[in-house]
Amino acid sequence: MALEVSIAVERWPIAGTFTISRGSKTEAAVVVCTLADGTFTGRGECVPYARYGESLESVCAEIEALRSALVNGATRDDLPALIGAGAARNAVDCALWDIEAKRSGKSVVELAGLSPLRDLTTAVTVSFGDVETMAASLRSFAGRPLIKVKVGGENNAERIAAIAAAAPSSRIILDANEGWTEANIIENMLAAAKAGVVLIEQPLPAGKDAKLAEIPHPVPICADESAHGTDDLPSLIGRYDSINIKLDKTGGLTEALRMQQRARALGFGVMVGCMVGTSLAMAPAMLVAQDADFVDLDGPLILKQDREPGLVFNGSQVSPPSRDLWG
Repeated sequence: MALEVSIAVERWPIAGTFTISRGSKTEAAVVVCTLADGTFTGRGECVPYARYGESLESVCAEIEALRSALVNGATRDDLPALIGAGAARNAVDCALWDIEAKRSGKSVVELAGLSPLRDLTTAVTVSFGDVETMAASLRSFAGRPLIKVKVGGENNAERIAAIAAAAPSSRIILDANEGWTEANIIENMLAAAKAGVVLIEQPLPAGKDAKLAEIPHPVPICADESAHGTDDLPSLIGRYDSINIKLDKTGGLTEALRMQQRARALGFGVMVGCMVGTSLAMAPAMLVAQDADFVDLDGPLILKQDREPGLVFNGSQVSPPSRDLWG
């Protein structure tokens, strides 16, 4: 049955400002791909990321270029030959999963051959700022079991110590977003180890991270910007201990599930992360996150308001998506 393809840009205000080492944002600008056949509808959401050369315009154009193929019956298995990995393919891949599930009368979980989904504990994120502001944010989250803290720039030893003191009972992930250097990484890692940090995410820039194979890892190091898809994994051995799987990088749920299996076979730990988006973007990632060591799917909590229906959060616990949302 032929599909109708719709592409929409949506803007969701952030509660305050979200800041990482390379900049700040006050809204989540997302692209939603909707596929409809007259009876059933499937949706997928993606977040274009300028770090990877993506924009709202370029992602919409990439999806538009797939219109003819989708109308003529292209499937998820066809997508890698039609479009590269990234945000656009993610939106289309997840929309195809969604409409396939609705047409079959089965859930995406069943179609993927997975066990029933369970509630998960997600990290909550503290954005980058001055030490006093960050410490205050940490104290407000001090009862949460897992906190991800954006770091970068200079004076990280002081920042890390203040972070640890502000939430002493929480497990803390530091996300440098490529903001550390070869000159300060050892000092920063030793400060993180002293503070009891459980994971350091992408300390050095992608493509300039060879030093990670030469130095001790007193705290495990997770690849984010250095890990896009399954084919990247062999080159990360010896440099990283874990990888962060994000559907906007892999190009959708199909590749994310494949990447997770391969990562485990190679001995990597797995984190499942997200861009700042709505529950529609988080829902497919919940399937991959069932077998993750660390879950970071708090994107909707950063927004002023999520879409309805959305994922249900109870503190740091997030429940599987309803069929009305996705899947």
